[in-house]
Amino acid sequence: MSLDVLAARIADRFEKCFGHRPRWLVAAPGRVNLIGEHTDYNDGYVLPMAIDRYTLIAASRNPQREVTLNSVTTGETAAFSVRGKVQRGEPAWSNYVRGVVAGFQQRGTKVSGFDAVIDSTVPFGGGVSSSAALEVATATLIEAMGGESLDPIEKALLCQRAEHEFAGVPCGIMDQFTSVLAQENHALLLDCRSRTATPVPMIDPAITVLIINTNVRHKLVDGAYASRRSQCETAASVLKVPALRDATLKTLISAQKQLDPVVFRRARHVITENDRTVQAANAIRAGQWPLMGQLMYASHASLRDDYEVSCVELDAVVNICRSLDDQEGVIGCRMTGAGFGGCAVSLVQTDLVPHVAKKISEAYENQTENQAGIFSSRPAGGARVLR
Repeated sequence: MSLDVLAARIADRFEKCFGHRPRWLVAAPGRVNLIGEHTDYNDGYVLPMAIDRYTLIAASRNPQREVTLNSVTTGETAAFSVRGKVQRGEPAWSNYVRGVVAGFQQRGTKVSGFDAVIDSTVPFGGGVSSSAALEVATATLIEAMGGESLDPIEKALLCQRAEHEFAGVPCGIMDQFTSVLAQENHALLLDCRSRTATPVPMIDPAITVLIINTNVRHKLVDGAYASRRSQCETAASVLKVPALRDATLKTLISAQKQLDPVVFRRARHVITENDRTVQAANAIRAGQWPLMGQLMYASHASLRDDYEVSCVELDAVVNICRSLDDQEGVIGCRMTGAGFGGCAVSLVQTDLVPHVAKKISEAYENQTENQAGIFSSRPAGGARVLR
């Protein structure tokens, strides 16, 4: 569904809810990470791209200094006041909006009340950053309402703080930075320490990004995320480096006896994944797609074995893609996102996308008794005001 069609649909929904047409329409994309997983909170490198799936908000100001949110996705309505300091509340999804509003309040912006309808085509809980898309869309709306534009990095960091403080997820910077800074037909090589984003052209029409949603989400993901972050900090402390970004495989191996075996494996993943990510950016620039495929498979193996954040369903998708190989159109595949479910990302020969999607769908259902959601995407642009 095109962005124009989505915009028309949400404007109609807004009119039905509030009795008039919306004053503002904004959109922010989800993202898929091509490679570089669990490196962002270790000051490392990631290589995401925005996807052409969006969270949209239609809104108009109201004079009561109240915020009313209607979610098309959940069918729920949330309301809170902006007369004082915004607090966490229910329903849980409203905290992504509340956190961003609170962030603007903290920087001295007077946020007026508004009525809003929220709609999204970003798969929820799929590891493609539906939460960041909602946060960035909210920030884009508040910018438009106030007639101001934040520095893009300040905007992304404000949204990241909202996720930390209001959703309780200690995420890195990749999701919000991508939703804000993405460029059409480019991936972003993001240095999570310097916060610099280098566009990496992805203009080859013969290559398509295929995203496979396993449609499963195992509940231990949030606690496991925090645990692994702590394990990485432990490893960095033992290695006497500010972050695992500064460690090498050689120094890690030399300190192996000082590390718990699990902590050693966590660090090995991060160190090798950083190397793979930089190699991957160079491979894409050079059009070396077979190398890119090898790096993706190596990344998945490391996430499965050393970081232990894969699951049966994600492994099934990757193994199915391996069985198809480049003769049947698949260049490479790996899990993407925090793990324990969600999506895998693959690179596929464009002319064979229908064939590959059919093969994956059939094999995945046979192996797991679940149905996969499969869609393709070109690298999309970042958040924008539509009206």
